[in-house]
Amino acid sequence: MVTDERYDGKPLLRLLELYVLNVIGELAPDDREKLDAMAPKLRALYGGTGSWQEAVAASVRMPSDMPATIRAMWAKNQDIARANGMPLTPQRFAQMVVDDNFAG
Repeated sequence: MVTDERYDGKPLLRLLELYVLNVIGELAPDDREKLDAMAPKLRALYGGTGSWQEAVAASVRMPSDMPATIRAMWAKNQDIARANGMPLTPQRFAQMVVDDNFAG
């Protein structure tokens, strides 16, 4: 997992980014293992049932179609980045999604 001043005092911020990375198929296997192990604690903190993804989604009351929306945004933004000759990393995309949709 990443350590950065961006996340100081904001653990949910990184969890939301990891959620986005998972949805677009870019979550690192070691992060997935850690998050799977954290699922019971995340459910206790944020609600939801089952997986860590459900707990993170419950924490911000994500609509049920959010994964499909995120995947569509990923495809669209990759096309835009390619057309402009600018790379779009999965991490940068995750930050943009979280900042635009979930940061308060």
